[in-house]
Amino acid sequence: MKLEEFDFHLPENLIAQTPLKDRTSSRLLAVNKAAGELSDKHFYDVADYFNPGDVLVLNDTKVLPARLFGVKEDTGAKIEMLLLKPIDEGYEVLIRPSKKVNIGTRVVFGEGKLTAECTAKFEEGIHHMKLIYDGILENVLDELGEMPLPPYIKEKLDDKDRYQTVFARESGSAAAPTAGLHFTEELMQEIKNKGVEIVYITLHVGLGTFRPVAADTIEDHKMHSEFYTMTADAAKTLNDKKAAGGKIISVGTTSTRTLETIIHDHGEFKEASGFTDIFIYPGFEYKAVDVLITNFHLPKSSLVMLVSAFSSREHILNAYAHAVDSEYRFFSFGDAMILH
Repeated sequence: MKLEEFDFHLPENLIAQTPLKDRTSSRLLAVNKAAGELSDKHFYDVADYFNPGDVLVLNDTKVLPARLFGVKEDTGAKIEMLLLKPIDEGYEVLIRPSKKVNIGTRVVFGEGKLTAECTAKFEEGIHHMKLIYDGILENVLDELGEMPLPPYIKEKLDDKDRYQTVFARESGSAAAPTAGLHFTEELMQEIKNKGVEIVYITLHVGLGTFRPVAADTIEDHKMHSEFYTMTADAAKTLNDKKAAGGKIISVGTTSTRTLETIIHDHGEFKEASGFTDIFIYPGFEYKAVDVLITNFHLPKSSLVMLVSAFSSREHILNAYAHAVDSEYRFFSFGDAMILH
């Protein structure tokens, strides 16, 4: 398939720059995945699409304040560094400007509270850096780092917690699993009261979130790998509920990629962890997920392709056209859709 087949017109004014005060007041576009029928709702209506015996799957990853601004130790040149994921000798990071950092270069942050030394350099600004600091890295990042908001958000975020889900607990992401931002403790309790079980899995969002699809033919695109974990308890709950006829309701593309990776690798839900580079696009056979909750994504992105594979390209582009015409808010702080 051609990349251009997943393009659509998106007015810049529809890109949400700030989160709504009330998480659940976001709009919700309900899409019948088979027929393509559309209904305009609000996120506080989402439980209407759940039934007793269903399972809601949430990604409990926590965003690190992983965007750092420092200077080269030798020249004082300004450097921006985004931590992507831990590796054996330190961290994989995205460096800007990449050309100023080579193997052996040391970058200093917070007047020496953190120093990063380059041990390897790759294409597209990717470097491996050894991190030198005292104490606990998470505490150092809390003091020195900023939340790594996507580049299309120009406004400064006043409250760091608004780029975290209320259930975030496993630190390690370079971006939020944004479909989960719409949930509150009160809404989650309402969902539980309906007889729906909530299960947590983890996928640490990395470079894949920031990386556009560059290949003209989408089959040629290579996804960047991201780390995931599923516990034995989560796997048992998912297997039991699915066997009993319950629906698996996946919140976000990150949860979806984790669930489908495990089912495709093992034939069932299973305690597992590792790295996934699964690329889901039309023609993919979904085996794990029955209902998908997701935000509205960038044109020509791998995320639009994943959502299209869950329904059809025609239905999703039609839904997106309706969202544009109805002035839904797009991307991380925007509105949501449920495909049921």
